[in-house]
Amino acid sequence: QVQLVESGGGLVQPGGSLRLSCAASGSIFSINAMGWYRRAPGKQRELVATITGGGSTNYADSVKGRFAISRDNAKNTVDLQMNSLKPEDTAVYYCNADGVTTQFIGFGSWGQGTQVTVSS
Repeated sequence: QVQLVESGGGLVQPGGSLRLSCAASGSIFSINAMGWYRRAPGKQRELVATITGGGSTNYADSVKGRFAISRDNAKNTVDLQMNSLKPEDTAVYYCNADGVTTQFIGFGSWGQGTQVTVSS
C-alpha cells in the first residue's frame, strides 16, 4: 500500500506564492509519474502539472509560466511552487503518483488534498 501526504496549503493574497509538498511512503518499488491536480468549488478535478521520473513536465495552460513542479526521486517527494496566484487558483489540490509496489503490483494513489485559497 502506498500513501501520499500533502502539505503547504493555506490562504494567500492575489499575486502571492505558495509551495505545496507531497511525500509518498509505503511499499514502493518505483514511481513513474507524480503530479498535482485540483478541484475548485462546483468543478471537476483537473490536471495542474505532472512530472515523470526522468523530469519531463506537463502543465495546464492556465498555470504555465506561474507554477513549477519538481520531484526528488530519492525521497519520493514532489513539490509544486505556485507564483503569481490568482483567485481562480482557489481549489483543493491533490497529489497523485503511479508506479509499482515491492510486490510488483501497479498502483495509483491520491493524497487527501490540501486547500489553497487565494483572496484579498
